[in-house]
Amino acid sequence: MKSILSTKKLSTSQKQLFLNSGLSLVEYDAINTETTNFKFPSENIKNAIFTSKNSVNAVSGKVQVKNCFCVGEKTADLANESGFHIQEIADYGKDLAEIIIQKYSKENFIFFCGNKRRDDIPEILKKNRIDFKEIEVYKTTLSPRAFSQEFDGILFFSPSAVQSFTAKNQLNDTTAFCIGNTTAAEARKHTNNIITATKPSIENVIVQVVKYFKNK
Repeated sequence: MKSILSTKKLSTSQKQLFLNSGLSLVEYDAINTETTNFKFPSENIKNAIFTSKNSVNAVSGKVQVKNCFCVGEKTADLANESGFHIQEIADYGKDLAEIIIQKYSKENFIFFCGNKRRDDIPEILKKNRIDFKEIEVYKTTLSPRAFSQEFDGILFFSPSAVQSFTAKNQLNDTTAFCIGNTTAAEARKHTNNIITATKPSIENVIVQVVKYFKNK
């Protein structure tokens, strides 16, 4: 039986996708996140940028946001459940920044992010002189753990998870299944055996794993 490691604990419905696949699953949280103490610039924010569910959770219920600009459908879904109006969604930060430049160049924005946020959005917005303020609302810390067994496949959902796993383990001949290009770029520092999800969602990563080992 092929063994799979998920670097994030999966929900019941996500685990269901592994059913009848003949794969054994081990899961743990390679990273931890916690909300920081931060201050809002005002009680009403016109345009907010969210790149993860963590940033939505940190802000939800604490402030009024008129328009949300989200990276990823799951982020947008959570923002929607929090009562925020979704203005734009893109799969990647770079794509969202391009939409902002093209359609909202006269607006100003608050970018709610974590301490390990990527540079894409701030760099593109600065370069194009978009008025924005960055507020760090959560911190990501690595939680490295050594494994004695080798896995046939490992699921990575962020560059930080790759860093956490490789701090105490090697990828060797393992296939790394990555949620997106930025995670794959981090994994490429350790292996060339990489499969990137066709859509940046946890479910799609799992689908790629099941499909890959079905043909083995």
